[in-house]
Amino acid sequence: MAGRTYVARLDGREMRDTDAVFQQFYDGLRLPDYFGWNWNALSDCLRDLDWLSADHYVLIIEAADEALPGDASGQRLLFQTLLRAGQRWSYVQKPQGIELGRLVVVMACDAASVPSLKKHLRSLLNETPLP
Repeated sequence: MAGRTYVARLDGREMRDTDAVFQQFYDGLRLPDYFGWNWNALSDCLRDLDWLSADHYVLIIEAADEALPGDASGQRLLFQTLLRAGQRWSYVQKPQGIELGRLVVVMACDAASVPSLKKHLRSLLNETPLP
């Protein structure tokens, strides 16, 4: 991967509520001051990332399965937001002569949690329309 790469590491264990989720993203991705502290604002920021001055972006969420414990709808919104951002950055056909940046989202968890996280993400992917 040529060019500058920005890597942000977030911790799902620190995402106890939605405010903590937004704080993790704000700190880890150095979100701009105009960030609106809501799901739509997070989605908008993840689709842009221009303020980071990088060519490629890697977002690692450790203990992703532990984000928003006891808040299934909030966790669903978080994962859908990440899936939509990933879809936005995944180009089917690259315009000729244009170098495109990439966003890679890594959702890590312990080995025992992989099957359930994988199943959850696949079900969301099947119902998440392309942007």
